[in-house]
Amino acid sequence: MIDCNSRGLSVKTLRSYEQSLRLFQRYLSEQHEITEPSKVKSSHIRSYFAFIRDRGKYSAFSSDQSVEINRPQNRKDYGKTVSNTTLANYQRNINAFFAYLYREKVVKNNPCKDVDKIRPQRKIKELLTENELHLFFRSFDVSKFHEYRNWIIARVILDTGARIGELLEVVPADINIRAGAILLRHTKSKKDRFVYFSPKLGRNLKSWLEYRDRYTDSPYVFPSIRGNKMDVRNVEAAFRKHGEMIGVKVHPHQIRNNFAKYYLLGGGDMVTLSKILGHSSIEVTQQAYLDFTEDEISRKYQQHSPLSKLKI
Repeated sequence: MIDCNSRGLSVKTLRSYEQSLRLFQRYLSEQHEITEPSKVKSSHIRSYFAFIRDRGKYSAFSSDQSVEINRPQNRKDYGKTVSNTTLANYQRNINAFFAYLYREKVVKNNPCKDVDKIRPQRKIKELLTENELHLFFRSFDVSKFHEYRNWIIARVILDTGARIGELLEVVPADINIRAGAILLRHTKSKKDRFVYFSPKLGRNLKSWLEYRDRYTDSPYVFPSIRGNKMDVRNVEAAFRKHGEMIGVKVHPHQIRNNFAKYYLLGGGDMVTLSKILGHSSIEVTQQAYLDFTEDEISRKYQQHSPLSKLKI
């Protein structure tokens, strides 16, 4: 974990590693009496995934104390089948752990190399309809500071594809209204990147900045009511509440996904989209956004039908 922290991994990633590895550690100790990583074999890793599948959700835990605090047995989905997506995440974290041990020469052989890769389940990213987006934005009372702020945040994500965590770090100097660009300096990749916005959003942002300057001297473009940096979870809760008001599920990352799909449906290319989203490669973007529904494929086809475009 010290090594992961030194490489600047996000808090979310660190938590995922620690949880996965503590669960695996307890399994090895209780089921196989193994406490040394050098004794772990490929068969132990395979049997661990089988164990998780058999036990179901929340039935495996890292400590008895966590059970007393979280009371997983009271959850509605307790004991239900663990998805391949979750198992693939566990496998990725265990692979990273043994790759580290192998590099550091703690183990002579990497037991993960002979374990078949678990394929995560692909879920088609839901596209909010134009009417659902209209109702969602109409649900905010923009006469209130916090609702106006959340309204503009949602519009910025939909028009730029920026991650919510990246936007909450933005200061006024990062926004160039004339050029239609926002500089993101606190990104997932640790590399600065620009995202771009339309003249319509430019007008929205200009109005918001004028409004914001009247009521706060916070250094952030999207501050809390007290002028502090917003917590991602507060924005997520606000979007969830306004989604429930209109009968749909809405999440900041879902709006980012909607930006990507509307961009592609509108004729945008995958290479440019990959750069805008800040993905490490175009392959990452393709894996995430090549799952169109039949209706979406039909709509995109009608925009680019050869016979419709050609004067023949």
